[in-house]
This record gives sequence, C-alpha cells and structure tokens, in this order.
Amino acid sequence: MIRHISIILLLAISSGLYAQKPNVIPPRSTSLKQDSVKKPRILREWTLSADYSEEVALPIDTVFSLSDRFKLADKYSPVNASLGNYGLPFYQLSFFDRITDPDKFLYAYYYPLMHVPSNTVFMNTQVPYTELDWSFAGPIETSEQTFRVRHTQNVNRFLNFGVIYDIEFSLGQYNYERSANKTFTFYSSYTGLKYNLYFSLGLNNLLSYENGGIINLADLNLPKTLDVPTTLGVLNKANSNLKNRNLLLVQRYTFSSDPIVKTDSSSHKRSGFFGLSGTFSHIFELESNSRTYKDGVPMSVLYDSVVLVTNKITADSLHSGIIKNTIRFDFTTDETRKFRLGGGVGIRNEILTYSYIIPTPYPFSANTPVLHKSSNVLIGRLYNNIGDKFRWVTTGELYLTGYRIGDFNLDGEISKTFNWKKGRALWLITGSIMNRQPSIWYERWGGNNIKWNNNFKKEFRIDLGTAFKYPAKKTELKFNYAIIKNYADFDTTKLPSQYSGGLSVAAITLKNELRVWKFHLATDLIVQKSTNSKILDLPLATIRSAGYFEHLFKFAKTGGKLNTQLGVDVTYNTTYHPYAYMPATGRFYRQDMVTAGDYPFINFFINLKVKRTRVFIMFDHVNAKLMGQSIRYNYYMVPNYPMNIRMLRYGLSWTFYD
Repeated sequence: MIRHISIILLLAISSGLYAQKPNVIPPRSTSLKQDSVKKPRILREWTLSADYSEEVALPIDTVFSLSDRFKLADKYSPVNASLGNYGLPFYQLSFFDRITDPDKFLYAYYYPLMHVPSNTVFMNTQVPYTELDWSFAGPIETSEQTFRVRHTQNVNRFLNFGVIYDIEFSLGQYNYERSANKTFTFYSSYTGLKYNLYFSLGLNNLLSYENGGIINLADLNLPKTLDVPTTLGVLNKANSNLKNRNLLLVQRYTFSSDPIVKTDSSSHKRSGFFGLSGTFSHIFELESNSRTYKDGVPMSVLYDSVVLVTNKITADSLHSGIIKNTIRFDFTTDETRKFRLGGGVGIRNEILTYSYIIPTPYPFSANTPVLHKSSNVLIGRLYNNIGDKFRWVTTGELYLTGYRIGDFNLDGEISKTFNWKKGRALWLITGSIMNRQPSIWYERWGGNNIKWNNNFKKEFRIDLGTAFKYPAKKTELKFNYAIIKNYADFDTTKLPSQYSGGLSVAAITLKNELRVWKFHLATDLIVQKSTNSKILDLPLATIRSAGYFEHLFKFAKTGGKLNTQLGVDVTYNTTYHPYAYMPATGRFYRQDMVTAGDYPFINFFINLKVKRTRVFIMFDHVNAKLMGQSIRYNYYMVPNYPMNIRMLRYGLSWTFYD
C-alpha cells in the first residue's frame, strides 16, 4: 500500500508542476501576517468544504491570547471527558461536537489529534514558514510531553507544500496508562487561475496502554499515584494500537469563454450569459484503518459481563478500507457581479472492505473474514450570493445503489453579514435532514472477549441551528436542536444498542471575551439537555473560563517588548452520568451507577511573548486533593479514570518566517 501511495504522491506533485501556469496573479489575497517591519509573510490559510468543492478561508491567528491552551483536543471542542492522561481516548462533552460519521467509527475518540482529509489545512506563503511547539509536564517517571513541527513554503506563487509532525507522549500518573501518539501529514496545493490541485497524505499511529481504570476511588488517598491499584496492569500488558493511513487528491479545472483577469488592484466582468464558467473536478480518497487489542490475561474480571472465550492471550484485530472516487461538474456566474448563482452535480463510487478476527479457532490468523461493500452516490450543490452580505447554500447526497442504498442527507445554510462600528457581524441559519446506516461495527464484531451480530435500522436525524458571530467583540452565540430516531450507541452491557423511539437534544453555546482595562475574562459556556437522560445523559451546564491580567512591558533602552498574561483557568460541569470505557472495544458506553461533575479543575498560568516566541508556565489542577471532604476525590470525568493531580507544566512555541 505504501508503494501505491508513493506512486500517487509523485503523480500529484508532477501534475501540479506541469499544470498550465497563468501569467496573472490568481485572486487569492486575504488577510496578511506581518513581522516587525510590516512585510506580508503569509498570504492566506484555508481548508476545503465537506464535499471538497470549494476553499473555506481560515483566519490566521496573530493574536497573543491564552497560549497555555495548547492541547489539540481543546482547540476542537472546549471541554472533553478523557481517561486522565492526554493522548488516550476522549469524547466531547458538547453533544453537537461529537464525531458521528460511520466512516470515522474506529478513530472517533482520537479524531482531533489526527491528520485526515477532512481537517487538512493548506497555506500560501511568501517565504518559508516554520512553527515549533513543545510542552513538558510532571516528574520524569510520570512525565507528559507534546511536540509539533510544521513547515510550509511556496515553490512559486502557485505551488505550495508543507509537512506537520505531531507527538503526544505521556507515561501517566497511574499504572500502565501510557500514551504514545505519532501523527504526520504531507500536503500540497497548486492554485492557478484555471487548474487547482490539493493533495494530502496522512500517517497516524496511536498507541494506548490500557489499565482498565483504578479499582477503588478510596485508594486515591495514597501518597503516590503509581501505588493506586488498577484493574489491568503490568500482568495483563493490555494495549490498543490504532493505525490510520489516508490520501486525498482533488483536481479541478475551470473553463469559460471569456476568462476573468484579476490582479490585486482591479478586475473586470466576464461577457456572455452572466459570465458563466464551469469546473470539472475529480476527487480521490483512500483510507485504511486498523485497530489491535492485546491482553495477556483474557480471564480478567473486566470482561465478566460480556462474551468470553477462554484462550491464553487476547490478540484482536479489526480493519477497514475505503476508496472513494468522485466526478463532478460545478458552474458559477461571474463572481464580480452582485447576483451570483452557482451549483454542481456529480457521482461518487465507494468501495469498502472490513475484516475482523472471530473468536475461534486459535490462532486467529487462520480464520479472518473479509466483507466487501460498495455504493454509488449522487451528489449535488446549489448556492446563491446576493452582494457580499447575503448567501444561501444547500448540498445533498443520495445513495442510489449498494450497501447504503436509501441513505441521504440534505444540508442548508443561510448567512447574512452586517457592517457594524467595530467590524462585521455574521448571522447563520443552518438545517439538515439525514437518513443514515450506522457503522458496520455496530452490527458485526469479532474478538476473543467480545462479539456480536446485529441488524440495526437506519438512523434518521433532523438538525436545526442558528449562530451569531461578532469577531470584533470576540463573541459567538449558537443554538442547536436535533431530533433523532433509531439512535445507536453502546448501552450499560458494553454492547451496541439502538433506541427506536424519538430523542431530542437542544444546546445553547456562548463564546465570549470581556475586557475591562487590562483585565480579560474569556468564557466558553455550553447549556444542553436531552429528552431522555436514560439513553443520552448530558451535563446541563459546562463552562471553561479564564480570567487574566495582560500587560505589555516596553524596554526603552533596547526597544524590546514583552507581553504577559497572568491568570487562572477554571473548567466545571454539572453532575450527570458520564460514559464509562471498555478497553477491549475502545468504546465509551452508557452507565447509570456513577455520576461525575460538580468539581472545578483550576489552573494557574503565566504566558509570555517576545517577538515570535511564546512561553507558558502553568500549575495544572492546582486544587487537587484540596477541596472539601465531600468532593476531595471527585476529579474524574470517566468512571474509575481519575484526572492527573497537581503538576507543573511549561511550553514553548517558536515561529520562523524569514
């Protein structure tokens, strides 16, 4: 497979190098990133839409704010329930942030840490750009480290390439909860006037040591966390290893009878019928996922409530492969006109393979069934821009044949911008309707300790939402509402289940930063509720808030500047029944015996910035074991998996673009 990926990589690069080069600058200028002498360095940054049909501009972060919030998981969603150690599986407390795509089933609890086609970020730079991020926490025997290097540069003004390499390595404060994640991506883009190419290659290796959680919460009063007994440990040597390999290649060619010529200073309208132009696209996606689980003592009490087949060891393995090919045609009227209409239609073919080890006989390699599935999908898109302040867009797909025949989804969005005194505000109205087959892993699973064979119905879901964003005031307010029928999850028996009744979820999310003189209060607030807490229990309120004092020191003799932030960061949620965790499947499941919440996690931090260098020092969970007797040991977000206790954490971020 690596050989095939290498061949495709060479073809992608060569096709970009030999593509037709226009003799004008493409219309791509947006926000600029500048250094101390005010020279533009980064022209723009973007990702691709969900259907890979258009670029979605991303703001380039040049503001010094809360650099102590370095975790990738927290950048995706503000509060996450984890197994305590960073790099291990986690889920989002916000229901509408959770990953539900059936194709992402095996890595849904790692997704924000991974490099996959759906989250690839592209960049266009004038000079080579490099970022180095590093953090360290705790004593050596329980240390936690993260490292990221990102480098990108343009070969010319059209062709860019970049790489990102991430490491999350943590020994853990409790026995046998080590995490060792290594993720890498290579990406490239060619953005000409007529021909565009986007390419990404992702390699993700995520290793989690499984200790099954601590046996008794009362043992948390022991002086050393490493002395706290765990359900699994060194004797079991249980671990799960997730490997993901993915490739994305998008090629688009645009033609028109009278091509528009744009520079940074002027443009003119196309002639003909509304300046109509068309774009042919080919989108190729390749993804391979595998998860292995090993346990040296399969008779452990951890598996008593599920199927058990006695063998000397457990060595389970699951694999899924996905190949998607899409051909589509999109049209648009002249983008310089006040009224702009566009749309597109296409067909996608999906080829899927699944394999797993059944419990008997042993060794398992002698009997590994492989399931082959395929589908053909009709896709479409239609949008309308009226001026630069109003836009509506709708996208949809319908599975015509094959494994997921009858699946469909239709998404719509209306956006309106307003020019206010401090800048533009944005109002969004969103809606979607979906009928979708749950992941095949809900229906078929084979392993030494657990197996099942189900026949689940399609999940039907309607989502409605609205959002108001005012970047100048750092304010964002969202409301989301969902109606779900045939909701699938893992129940209290640790096995898949489907609730055939109706389930509704509503949520209000507020993101805001208040400033009075040099005092700041940055808050993320989530209020959410489901209509059936036995099937889906959510914390009514979740808050993460940082209050800090910011000051810029200026040194007259040297002309230097030091920006500082000193403050406290608090995370809190109300009580609810959180999901528990099953190592053998790597899934979170419902439980109704233990509640979590009503406990504040408090961090003290100081952030420093000198030119392009950022440093943070943080006392993480400074209030550990210092709370009142009733909640002294309530510092867990998943039952039997306590969060790390007090530790000193520090980190460095360094940017180069010279």
